[in-house]
Amino acid sequence: MAHAKTEEILNRHVSNWNVLFVKLHNYHWYVGSTQFFTLHQKFEELYNEAALHIDELAERLLAAQGSPVATMTEYLQHATIKEADGEKTYQEMLDTLISDFNLLSKELNADIKSLEDEAGDDVTADMMIALRQSVDKHNWMLKQYVQ
Repeated sequence: MAHAKTEEILNRHVSNWNVLFVKLHNYHWYVGSTQFFTLHQKFEELYNEAALHIDELAERLLAAQGSPVATMTEYLQHATIKEADGEKTYQEMLDTLISDFNLLSKELNADIKSLEDEAGDDVTADMMIALRQSVDKHNWMLKQYVQ
C-alpha cells in the first residue's frame, strides 16, 4: 500500500494536471488576436505535455500500490489549480497560467521535501524534481513572452 503522504501528493498532482489539461484546451480553442498562431500552438504543446504528466503520475501511484483519482469530480475536489474562469484575452490567459505554474512550483518544492522526509519515497521525489524542472522552464518562457 502506498504511503498516505505519497498518495495525497500524487493525487493532488494528477488532479492539478487534469484541470490544467482542460484549461489549456480552453485556451487553445479560444485564444485570439494577433497572438493566435503562436499561442494556439504553445497551448497545444502544453496540453500534450500535461497528458504525459497525468499518465506518469497515475502510473507511479499504481506502482506504489495506491489508487489515483480518476473522475472530474475528484479532480476538482483535490486540485489547487482552478478551472478556466472565462479569461477572454490572451494576456489574461497567460497571467493565469503563470500564476498556475507558480503555484505548481511552490507545491512541488514542498512535496519533494515531504516525500523524502515523511514518506521516505525517493523515487517519487525524483519524479517531482523532473516535473518541477519542466514547470519552471515553461513558467520562465511564459514570463519572457509577456514582457
